[in-house]
Amino acid sequence: MATMKKTFYYDFLPAKAEEEEAHQVTGSLVEIRESGNGLRIDPYNPWQIRKSVARSDIINGMLTLSQDEMVEYVFRYWTLDMANYVVKGNKSSVVLIDNTDETVPKIYQSESCYVEKGPHHTYTLACMDLFRTRLLNPGDEIGLFWDLGSVSFSFKLLQRVNLID
Repeated sequence: MATMKKTFYYDFLPAKAEEEEAHQVTGSLVEIRESGNGLRIDPYNPWQIRKSVARSDIINGMLTLSQDEMVEYVFRYWTLDMANYVVKGNKSSVVLIDNTDETVPKIYQSESCYVEKGPHHTYTLACMDLFRTRLLNPGDEIGLFWDLGSVSFSFKLLQRVNLID
């Protein structure tokens, strides 16, 4: 069965005006036909993106995600227009569901919860309310995935570091 996968397409030969404005190689996402069954999510361990929280993440209230992580695990489920909207440098509001307490998930949906393009082929997932509520520490391990059922990011604190006083 063939599915459509998104991949990043670099524009190495931009128009002169685009080149002068950007001062860097630009690109966009395109869809390509993918053979096979595509990406499969393990229902018992769906956390495709795993991160150790950095001090800068906590200060800024934003998680830094690589371009590869965004394309492979998030943009593949978005429409091409939605994904390219972010790739072109725009903010896109998202819903984030904190599943750390599986019996009572907490939903974050506000202007402060969004995805945007960051520097050096990265993206940021911002949600300051999550950082404040969850009291994340540098070194805590978190997991994320894009949930097709709820059309949102699913978040979970997987392991908290032991802080020594």
